[in-house]
Amino acid sequence: MELHPISCGNFKLDGGAMFGVVPRLLWEKTNPADAKNRIEMCSRSLLIEDGNRLILIDTGMGNKQSEKFFSHYARWGDENLDQSLRQKGFHRDDITDVFFTHLHFDHCGDAIKRNNMGILEPSFKNAVFWSHENHWQWATQPNPREKASFLSENILPIEESGQLQLLKGEDFLLEDTPLDFDIILVNGHTEKQMLPVLKYKGNTLVFAADLIPTVGHLPIPYVMGYDTRPLLTMEEKYKFLNLACENNFLLFLEHDPYSELISLKQTEKGVRLGKTHTIANFF
Repeated sequence: MELHPISCGNFKLDGGAMFGVVPRLLWEKTNPADAKNRIEMCSRSLLIEDGNRLILIDTGMGNKQSEKFFSHYARWGDENLDQSLRQKGFHRDDITDVFFTHLHFDHCGDAIKRNNMGILEPSFKNAVFWSHENHWQWATQPNPREKASFLSENILPIEESGQLQLLKGEDFLLEDTPLDFDIILVNGHTEKQMLPVLKYKGNTLVFAADLIPTVGHLPIPYVMGYDTRPLLTMEEKYKFLNLACENNFLLFLEHDPYSELISLKQTEKGVRLGKTHTIANFF
């Protein structure tokens, strides 16, 4: 098995929304904001090369939305999924599996594209798309709080393509999945968010998705305003971070533009950042 970080593009989000009730005076120590109160974010996917399978975890938001849509997210830099795949020697058509941690637009948008006729179609034509059964129902019948994050043009064409496979399970850890990793289920951010857990070169690596989007979100109360169940997120973070620290898990961060892979340490204030790494430099 080999792991490759894949850069899907950079954007900005409101810092207050990203840190909920935590005051800016505190969160801007780790996540500085611009004049419009926005912090820098990235979409970082993970490509798992394992035998004849190429599994891509999340896809970023893509580029099929309108100029007005993207104006809210202040995209910056020139990184994109296709460029990053080429740098690793791959193409979209090589991908055998696309695994969605959840179906918010910044995690699944680039799975669907508009072709030359303006028709929506999968941008990974040879891939199986993986989601969780309960989350799929949640996303296709969205609540008012998340409706703006679950975009039908990103989600419904996946099912229509015939390439969708749904995982089932209620436990904290799913076992015996058709994929080559375990899965931790968390429900505070959204229903049945799935965090892949990989054994890699003698270490355990967890794709932290939106449970721990950036290094600045390690403190337990630092919870996003986007979370549907913030108190549950705090419980899940406490349980997960202590488990991760006790077992020396490495966290792969999807949204921190400056920290790809981190280790953890226990402090008087709780679990905090140990060291920042990259996959290339750590392994």
